[in-house]
Amino acid sequence: MKKLYVGNLPYETTGDDLRNTFAAAGAVATATVIMDKMSGRSKGFGFVEMENDADAMKAIEMFNGKDMGGRPLTVNEARPMTERPARGGFSR
Repeated sequence: MKKLYVGNLPYETTGDDLRNTFAAAGAVATATVIMDKMSGRSKGFGFVEMENDADAMKAIEMFNGKDMGGRPLTVNEARPMTERPARGGFSR
């Protein structure tokens, strides 16, 4: 299984839209659009997990730079999540 980062998504894109689009490249295991916790709106990017490496490479070739809803997509292999420093909040 190979996880892909999909950036510059139109804000109205749903996980189902992502799954249906990437199914043209092969078997999609999961498709998720990342949502903002506060507003409930899309953050404009998501992740697609392809069943195998060959389908993942095909998806990158097919969709990186392609137009979706008037926006050129960025599609590449997802990097592992790294520990991020805590955001500065209010401290008294």
